[in-house]
Amino acid sequence: MLAEVGERLGAIPVRSVLDLGAGPATATCAARLFLPELTSATLVESDAALVELGREVMATTMFRSEWLSSDMRSFKVLPESDMVIASYALGELPQDEAIDIVRKAWTAARVALVVIEPGTPAGFARIRRWREQLLAQGAHMAAPCPGAEACPMSGGDWCHFAQRVERMSIHRKLKGGALGHEDEKFSYLAFSRLPVPQAAERVLRHPQHRPGLVELELCSGASTRTEKVTKKDKERFRAARKIVWGDAWE
Repeated sequence: MLAEVGERLGAIPVRSVLDLGAGPATATCAARLFLPELTSATLVESDAALVELGREVMATTMFRSEWLSSDMRSFKVLPESDMVIASYALGELPQDEAIDIVRKAWTAARVALVVIEPGTPAGFARIRRWREQLLAQGAHMAAPCPGAEACPMSGGDWCHFAQRVERMSIHRKLKGGALGHEDEKFSYLAFSRLPVPQAAERVLRHPQHRPGLVELELCSGASTRTEKVTKKDKERFRAARKIVWGDAWE
């Protein structure tokens, strides 16, 4: 997901990040993998144990970091940063408090704002409301939406993606799982200050592979559709066989 955001931002440098509800710095560490010019972070976290753990994590990175041991709701104005990230940080807040923080986060973002929520219908509903609010304030879509039109998802459908996460033995014990991995579902949005190139279409589900056929569920921004790519179209078929859920379909 952050790789996609970095690709959309292209040559626009992101040198600093503000991580809201940072926990043990998980989102900041992920951002460092995909934003090569990132050199500093400000992390807001109210849980003292998580701050302590996060300090230990960041101490191993040779990366400038400042921890603010505060509830993010306590800030009248958030510290400015090139990118602001709120990952799994707003979902348990009342709706009015969450949207207030989203507005402040957008004000603080010099380059981009990324919000991530669980990939559930409720998580997507929150994401969708924030999308409408920020587009109305002049934000530009960076990802995953291919455009800024009204979201075409309707009925019981919702936009979400998946990331495979390796389970440690303690995770398997706590969750009663036998597999060494799980697929974490999430919904996200990335907004930019300046217009950036967007995907032509986005793959919304795992591609369905059949002999000589790949079936793709796609979003163009204004609508969703199904595309069936056959072996007769060799170039597109080759591309369709490699594409995965969440990728851009150009």
